[in-house]
Amino acid sequence: MPDLLPKKVRIVEVGPRDGLQNEAQVIAADHKVAFIQKLIQAGHQDIEVSSFVHPKAVPQLADASDVIANLPGFDGGRYSALVPNERGLDRAIDCGIKRIAVFTAASETFCQKNIGMSRADSLSVFEKICKRAKDAGLSVRGYVSTCFVCPYEGEVGEAVVAETTQALLQMGVDEVSVSDTIGAACPNDVDRVLSCVLESSPLDAIALHFHDTYGTALANVCAGLRLGVATFDASSGGLGGCPFAPGATGNLATEDLVYLLDRMGIASGVDLERQAEASRFIAGVLGRPLPSRQLQRLNAACDR
Repeated sequence: MPDLLPKKVRIVEVGPRDGLQNEAQVIAADHKVAFIQKLIQAGHQDIEVSSFVHPKAVPQLADASDVIANLPGFDGGRYSALVPNERGLDRAIDCGIKRIAVFTAASETFCQKNIGMSRADSLSVFEKICKRAKDAGLSVRGYVSTCFVCPYEGEVGEAVVAETTQALLQMGVDEVSVSDTIGAACPNDVDRVLSCVLESSPLDAIALHFHDTYGTALANVCAGLRLGVATFDASSGGLGGCPFAPGATGNLATEDLVYLLDRMGIASGVDLERQAEASRFIAGVLGRPLPSRQLQRLNAACDR
């Protein structure tokens, strides 16, 4: 495949949702809102702010309605929230959120563990959600988890990833985030899976979501960039993990991604120093340092 390096990349900041969902310490809604405000000041235009999952499933996000009700205005940008079912969609519509995300998986076992449904059943449910959301004027993003390796089943075939991605797009999802849920992929995996996905789905509808469990997230970003992918999910400071994916560590750190893009001459619109300020804020709330390499470097420079 030819080198299709983009000139500009859109970062979907998932720290307030995917980054915080696995934290045992419940964070106050006003701290979450302040964190999101700092992310906006860093230049983010796409921020995933919470999830309308059942509060018992993810207690950290039980305050989704309160957080969304207190978000600042966001000229030119958009907030989004995860929606697992029709009840969640009802709550999202009531809150006035304008973009939702639905999520399934490429492996059957993970789908059952994560959302309590088979892959086929999840797609059936999400088709109804997408129609209702579109009728209500909302835009819809989709996630496909475990696109490379499943913590329960092992290697995942690229054909099922392509099939699931195409199914989501056909039901009205405008973008699908192909996700390395446990951070096990390497660049050759990205080439293999994306080459198959792009046979049936348009490039501009594909995003990539990497975790950094084995330290390969940035290498995988480079593989995606060279295939022409121009949308990447990232989490402030490298926050994250998945409660349903044993062994998964943090997401690709936003600071590390921004540094890479800056160094490669690819625009993202996100200011590295201000991004670090947002991560320092949430690290202070959590009372612990965050794993981002660039954040650690910038913190060390501040201490000198």
